Amino acid sequence: MEDKHLKRELCYWLALARGPAVSGALLAELAAGRGRIAALFESGRNELPPPAGPALCKYLRTPDWTGVEADLRWLDSGAGTVLPYSDASYPDLLRNISDPPPALFVRGCVEALNLPQLAVVGTRNPTPDGIRQASHFASELARLGIGITSGLALGIDAEAHCGALAAGGITIAVLGNGPDQVYPRRNAGLAERIVARGAVITEFGVGTRPVAINFPRRNRIISGLSLGTVVVEAAMRSGSLITAGTAAAQGREVFAVPGSIRNPMARGCHHLIKQGAKLVAEVGDILEEIRELAPRVVPAAQVPADRHDEYAGLDENARLLLDSIGFGPVATDELVDQTGLAAGITASLLSCLEISGHIEILPGGRIIRR
Repeated sequence: MEDKHLKRELCYWLALARGPAVSGALLAELAAGRGRIAALFESGRNELPPPAGPALCKYLRTPDWTGVEADLRWLDSGAGTVLPYSDASYPDLLRNISDPPPALFVRGCVEALNLPQLAVVGTRNPTPDGIRQASHFASELARLGIGITSGLALGIDAEAHCGALAAGGITIAVLGNGPDQVYPRRNAGLAERIVARGAVITEFGVGTRPVAINFPRRNRIISGLSLGTVVVEAAMRSGSLITAGTAAAQGREVFAVPGSIRNPMARGCHHLIKQGAKLVAEVGDILEEIRELAPRVVPAAQVPADRHDEYAGLDENARLLLDSIGFGPVATDELVDQTGLAAGITASLLSCLEISGHIEILPGGRIIRR
């Protein structure tokens, strides 16, 4: 009898999840006592609680029971689990935003959702430096026991997930479509790796396609799960800036990694810094802000030693050359002009710097600092 009651309650939460957005105040009221959500659907809508708006009232006349049946078939297949807002395992940070999802579809480890997390997001078209930065920050943070949350998109999102996995850490991917599909399809293999080491989640029911309107809603979950959001390369019109905006509105930290002033993919980060986001040059810059929020995960003794003497062992000409390279791709002849060093000496020094790991020579011969 108890199982029958729980399944009926779950059906109501799934139906609510397929309706219009509802407030956290209403969800909290419905979760406060047994049978309250059932009363919402069964009372004939004559006694709706005050937080219910007109869109919800209209939806309750004809809930999407066909969609709920599809959700239940997915659940019964063993593909994953569903966390309604009323479940004790529902992530606490997400519960506290103004418009949390009524239910979450989860593939993977439910417990991962309550780990201290940081979102790492950015452009789908990163530069080589952006790729390195995303992977570096994600892997270093994951080694400290911090979950890395992102949106499974191509580019920075995927690099952040991969960086966390490479470090043996936990990562959470938030989808903008139903749990029965992966978008983009190119990241299907990555999604399965994430399921094995974290979780792939969504608020959208089975059969929901990855249409554009879903992604801003997806972004509020990415930031809502996280103590803060780290933006690595973003254009001025970017979904990553939407995520940063929702993080700020939710009272979470916003971090931005600066880039070259010539890189259009860095302009969004520079804009965020002007608006008050914390400039991030190394992992310690992030830890300074979140240590009080997650002290057991990030004690002071664990802060990585990012600052080091990268010039150790280099002679004067090698240091001059390294300074001239900076962090944006540059051609060899530009370095010859900037440093005044002979072409042969420049080529020899570049070979040494590549072997020592100070630089990387990209396809086409352009050089970038590691």
